[in-house]
Amino acid sequence: MTGAVVRHARPGDLDRVAELAAEHAAYEKAAPPPPDLAARLHRLLFEPATPRLRCLVAELPDTTLAGYATCAPELSTWDAAEYLHLDCLYLTAPARGHGLGPLLMTAVRDEARTLGLPHIQWQTPTWNEGAIRFYDRLGATSKEKRRFTLRVD
Repeated sequence: MTGAVVRHARPGDLDRVAELAAEHAAYEKAAPPPPDLAARLHRLLFEPATPRLRCLVAELPDTTLAGYATCAPELSTWDAAEYLHLDCLYLTAPARGHGLGPLLMTAVRDEARTLGLPHIQWQTPTWNEGAIRFYDRLGATSKEKRRFTLRVD
């Protein structure tokens, strides 16, 4: 989309980012995020001296936020090195196919470079063929794995 920009999220963006995250969860057939997601994101993004999470937003010329990407440094035991973990990348349905996905991924790559991290890792559901085609076009490689979650309470 002509005139769209990708930038770091600001505190005033977080209610919209929480809405986008809820859309993303519904799209991936996952449980919805907690109702206080915007406040939780604020604590991760803006309260620590060194933020644990980074959030990039795709802003349309009319200032509407049409998507977001979140990422954080993680460790790889096998490489004995850090990498950037792309946790979420989501665009609203009308925003897809207009070049915003590559803009978000470029910003994520720039974030990795800024942090001195050599690569980015992420996952997507195996049924999400549109996302898989997009990542293939970027030149990304994939590994077959399943993601598990175990509650600790």
